[in-house]
Amino acid sequence: METNTKKYPFAFKITVVTSFVVMVAVNAFANILPFNGISTGEVSDSYPNLFAPAGITFSIWGVIYLLLALYSLYQFGIFQKKAVLDTPLYNKTGTFFVISSIANAAWIFAWHYKALALSLVLMLIILVSLASINTILIKADLTVKDKIFIKLPFSIYFGWITVATIANVTAFLVDIGWERFGLSEIFWTIAIILTGLLIGGFTAYINRDIPYALVLIWAYAGIIIKHVSDTGFNLSYPSVIITVTVAITLFIVDIVYIIIKMRKI
Repeated sequence: METNTKKYPFAFKITVVTSFVVMVAVNAFANILPFNGISTGEVSDSYPNLFAPAGITFSIWGVIYLLLALYSLYQFGIFQKKAVLDTPLYNKTGTFFVISSIANAAWIFAWHYKALALSLVLMLIILVSLASINTILIKADLTVKDKIFIKLPFSIYFGWITVATIANVTAFLVDIGWERFGLSEIFWTIAIILTGLLIGGFTAYINRDIPYALVLIWAYAGIIIKHVSDTGFNLSYPSVIITVTVAITLFIVDIVYIIIKMRKI
């Protein structure tokens, strides 16, 4: 990534870090207190559906927060020799990151107080912000360190939010009592899984983004765990399990194809 003689504004760096800290703090206190007397996971459980993954799947947030913390520190010149960075690139990614962080913190309140329509709008804001960041990074000339401390955090975050958006839509439909046009819940769950496969697989391929695809595999593996677990659905929906297994297989094929394409470049 080519550097600029004009320094990335220090005040904006602080804004980026502050928005990150606020996001993490709100998410933490939402479960410590908890907000509205209910944890984030318990809110999810109150909208039962066949797409929701096992609780262990959400541990990926620890990885996301760690990587975003490294991104926040990287802009100060940590992990590199100097803090003079590509101002246009950092202004654009930083702006969208601040927007996504504020929306993330606001989402927690909407979710805990079961304002599902508002939570969906906020989730879409996060999704669009991360999609915008990834579009910017794809077009940028990144160094190896840039790919580790900028591209990787947002690839993983974007991958998880892609699945989270689908889950949020599903919870919203449960909340409004959607009748699925008279079709079975199994049918619509399979349709949702395949929709995630198409969107995620296409996005990973177009962006040549292996970490993004790996996150989708992790999320879909969580769905399988929920369905085969004794504390979950206990193998009650074999067609859903088969569909998710096929989806994971195709994600792996997608990754292999991306690797082959990248080697030819």
